Amino acid sequence: MAGESDYGAFMEKFILQPSSSSPDQELPLKGLTFAVKDIFDMVGYVTGFGNPDWARTHLAATTTAPAVLAVLNGGATCVGKTVMDEMAYSINGENKHYGTPKNPCAPDRVPGGSSSGSAVAVGGMLVDFSLGELCLYYKLVFLFLLHKLDQKVLFVTGTDTGGSVRVPASYCGILGLRPSHGVVSTSGVIPMAQSFDTVDHIVKYACLGDYVKDNVPTLKHFMGDGLENQEYNAAPLAALSSAMRLLQRSEFKNNHGEWVSTVKPDLGPGISERVWEAVRSTDENLDVCHLVKTELRAALTALLGDYGILAIPTVPGPPPKLQTEPSTLETFRARAFSLLSVAGVSGFCQVSIPLGTYDNLPVSVSLLAKHGSDGFLLNLVETLYGTLKEQIEIAQELSYLSS
Repeated sequence: MAGESDYGAFMEKFILQPSSSSPDQELPLKGLTFAVKDIFDMVGYVTGFGNPDWARTHLAATTTAPAVLAVLNGGATCVGKTVMDEMAYSINGENKHYGTPKNPCAPDRVPGGSSSGSAVAVGGMLVDFSLGELCLYYKLVFLFLLHKLDQKVLFVTGTDTGGSVRVPASYCGILGLRPSHGVVSTSGVIPMAQSFDTVDHIVKYACLGDYVKDNVPTLKHFMGDGLENQEYNAAPLAALSSAMRLLQRSEFKNNHGEWVSTVKPDLGPGISERVWEAVRSTDENLDVCHLVKTELRAALTALLGDYGILAIPTVPGPPPKLQTEPSTLETFRARAFSLLSVAGVSGFCQVSIPLGTYDNLPVSVSLLAKHGSDGFLLNLVETLYGTLKEQIEIAQELSYLSS
């Protein structure tokens, strides 16, 4: 169990040195440290999936995930495995077995999940970056964002099915990247729901909910169930979230239903209900869900073109307090997935950018770009981030002077 000195971010600490055929070779990530989420295979270690029953019923990995090897080959040093939500089935970051990593920006708030320990390790400046999944553009990201700007610029990239990187990055005040779906190898990574696992500009103001409703006709199948009456939500985006979660449940059941039914693992509140709901679910309307995915990707591609950027909030508000009442937390979760499902269903890449704090709590904005344009998006973030950071500092200084 991790202690206070490391914010409770780590499940296990160890040192894994970088790989290099030539000791004198100058590697792009030389001198950087990283931690690995407990969803990645590392030779000789049991991949625990955030749950002790899973760890107890699985053997140590015989190979290391390619994403981890890529970072080691780049010259970085691994310092341990980080805590995650059980079976990656939460966006809160609270784990009843291994403890809840302490949010370094807001200690009385949840750190976000499922990459909770990874985000906390970065936000607490315990490591330079943490893994879920390493994007193919890691060299660009780290050289620009860690070296060209300053060491205070933090970056986490992880397995992101429903929001497992974007949410903790937003809550912990760090940069977070969800790569385009399919861009990064998921070999050696325990699947949760694999189909989700992952110039001149003209400013346009549009209602995203209306655009989605008008251009994703199949979404009408999910527009019932009182969604129109939810004042806190945009009904079309809530419907999009319903389609996404239906597919996630089906894929989770196919991946882990037999194990859950056989082992009957001890799971934390909220996660237990979601896991068993998935295991007991039927595979109805899956063809409709896949059609929604196809239509949404086409609609957003038409909207953004090759060089368009969609700017939306990463999450609907600041991180909830620890031990928030379950029904309140579920309402927040539903609102969050309405935003997170845009990239989740379309497969677009998304970067969550910290904007500083409001009422002493971290806030962020997300930029989305079309599927496969990860390099373009990261180049844009590198260009904009310095200016954005400067503007935030000026605004904070003005706020201080006027108080």
